[in-house]
Amino acid sequence: MAEEIEFWDFEVEKEFVEAIAGDIKFIIESALEARGQALVAFPGGSTPKPIFEALAASDIRWKNVTIIPTDERLVAVNSEMSNVADIARVFLPLGARVLPLNSEAEDYKLAGGAANARLADLHWPPDLVWLGMGADGHTASIFAGPDLEDAIDGPDDVLAVGVEPDPLPAEAPVNRVTMTAAAIKQARTTMLVFKGADKRAVLDEALELGEMSPYPIGRVLDKITVPVDIYCM
Repeated sequence: MAEEIEFWDFEVEKEFVEAIAGDIKFIIESALEARGQALVAFPGGSTPKPIFEALAASDIRWKNVTIIPTDERLVAVNSEMSNVADIARVFLPLGARVLPLNSEAEDYKLAGGAANARLADLHWPPDLVWLGMGADGHTASIFAGPDLEDAIDGPDDVLAVGVEPDPLPAEAPVNRVTMTAAAIKQARTTMLVFKGADKRAVLDEALELGEMSPYPIGRVLDKITVPVDIYCM
């Protein structure tokens, strides 16, 4: 399990958003000061969007920041389901470098191989991997299904894989590419952000069971060796 897990519970949306944006700003600025550049991985979904906006209002040297999605649906980059489109919409105008994970490959396995090659070309490891989670216990696009073990227990040099969730999520019934647990555990810092008592109950069970958890989030967190901050409301 992660070396140390700290929960930050919020009841007010504004405080939740400002705290997370402030901590991400600190991580990025620390990386810029130490190495002159920052590499961060951001999640998709609705919860991050107000945090993106708050972060965009921060005075950060965005031209030295590279942002990748933790995962991506295999859709066109202009699709409403695209994670990187949400990231690019906010941060590209600020001068950040925003790189997609997906490729033109229609086969999800080939798409995963292309994403892995793309990540291997970056200045690794990431300074931050910001994770979300679903009510089913998935994180990034590490879902139950035929590719779960590849995503969680693959070799350390495999940073991304293609996945076919089973069942396909109703809100976005498409295959994905995702950072692997191996990639996530290499990050200098990791945070998990989510909303909802239902998700908190799933997370509590996942943390208790660790590597034996039926939920991907439990198995991923079990592999992380740096402290993890968990923000929830």
